[in-house]
Amino acid sequence: MENSDSSRQFRKVLVANRGEIAVRIIQGLREMGIGTVAVYSEIDRTALHVLTADEAVCIGPAPAAESYLKGDRIIAAALETGAEAIHPGYGFLSENGPFSAAVEAAGLVFIGPTAETMAIMGDKLSSRRRMIAAGVPVVPGTEEAVTDPAEAVAVAERIGYPVLLKASAGGGGKGMRVVRSSGEMAAALRQTRGEAGASFANDAVFVEKYIESPKHIEVQVLGDGRGEVIHLFERECSVQRRHQKVIEESPSPSLTPALRDRICAAAVQTARAVSYRGAGTVEFILAPGGEFFFLEMNTRLQVEHPVTEMVTGVDLVRAMVLIAQGQGLCYRQEDLRQHGWALEFRLYAEDPARNFAPSIGRIESLTVPQGPGVRLDTGIYEGFDVPIHYDPMLAKLIVWAENRDLAIDRARRVLGEFILHGPVHNLPFHAWALEQPAFRDGSYTTHFVSEHFDPADWQPRLDAGQTDALIAATALFEANRRDARLATPPAGDECAPGNWRLNALRQMTNTK
Repeated sequence: MENSDSSRQFRKVLVANRGEIAVRIIQGLREMGIGTVAVYSEIDRTALHVLTADEAVCIGPAPAAESYLKGDRIIAAALETGAEAIHPGYGFLSENGPFSAAVEAAGLVFIGPTAETMAIMGDKLSSRRRMIAAGVPVVPGTEEAVTDPAEAVAVAERIGYPVLLKASAGGGGKGMRVVRSSGEMAAALRQTRGEAGASFANDAVFVEKYIESPKHIEVQVLGDGRGEVIHLFERECSVQRRHQKVIEESPSPSLTPALRDRICAAAVQTARAVSYRGAGTVEFILAPGGEFFFLEMNTRLQVEHPVTEMVTGVDLVRAMVLIAQGQGLCYRQEDLRQHGWALEFRLYAEDPARNFAPSIGRIESLTVPQGPGVRLDTGIYEGFDVPIHYDPMLAKLIVWAENRDLAIDRARRVLGEFILHGPVHNLPFHAWALEQPAFRDGSYTTHFVSEHFDPADWQPRLDAGQTDALIAATALFEANRRDARLATPPAGDECAPGNWRLNALRQMTNTK
């Protein structure tokens, strides 16, 4: 609960991020009466988070390694503008322990966990050992790195195939391989260690039991850094592509009340074991038989935090700031409830037909859905050029309703009303996912996309109006080809096939 003995009130906070999460944090800070400072790369000079903040500081060229990952420049920007704290959002430096320590050493407050906590939970082997000591269930496997294929085979034969080779410092689906027989082990171990070393500068790999047809369940927690921890219930995040989430929901359709109580209690136990400070997420694998195992802890604000906010009514950004100000937890566990059902759809500039390959381009036209229970966290606007240098997520569409069936029906409506012309995007994929029986009945697993979605057969469903638009766009394209005065449009040009909707609108306008 609230503790004002050593509390303070921030007057200004720097947000060390970009895109929709930077905008979300700036909005939350403004509601608290706190001044905001944005940082940006040269290519993000007109990005929405820059336009939204009270002040903005350029910290380098477009590549993240020369801007958003330059902790010294970010700290210097905070000191120059008089900011008292830094909120890292997610990604970039949000889980970088040395950056957190450097922020504190500069006399600033890091709105998040301590560097020590990040070091423990950021390494999968050290976090496994800590959880075993704390009595939290973990997937059977090794507690130390494995370098010898014979040793890995011995472990696999003890716990049973298939097994998963996993990089200790890994993330984002990298540094992971499933091994189903002893004959595959040597090559798989060599490849996994090589990928881990190249991606994370750490080739430590361990072995754990591979859970077939799992579900991905995570629990939101808040800790005051002094041992007091509460949970804000669970989220289901099993719709993934390339081991990255694309649709999340809360509550989970997979949990009974008793299982929910057990998994949330384990999450609180996890956070208490490291005296967690701020908002964090404990992730679990849920096996078909109902057993669950600790997977990892994300020591930051999660991408999908809005679904928790929608069903609990808790503003997680505000809660993080209050904790960082020394005011502790402003909620009691017994007062928190899940109300209704929320779904989140990550809007990516990517092409589902090309194995979700990233896309770039200008946002030529944008019409966002409205109505009860609809929320859009966005970092884009009409005229904004989506750069190639960063993660292709543009926005998050969150839908709430009284129960899951109503939430799905509402989501179908708002996805149909969401209009975005410009880069190729995945809104049609989300509409497709809602129609799949495995999603409708809640039985989907982390293999949902690989089992049900075939990029080679991907054809977004078109209504009659879209069909007419496609015909008009095709006619325009063919006319341009016949016109000797027009050269073949280069990639990204307004006549490129990927922008057929915009072409169609212009063609129909010109023929009126």
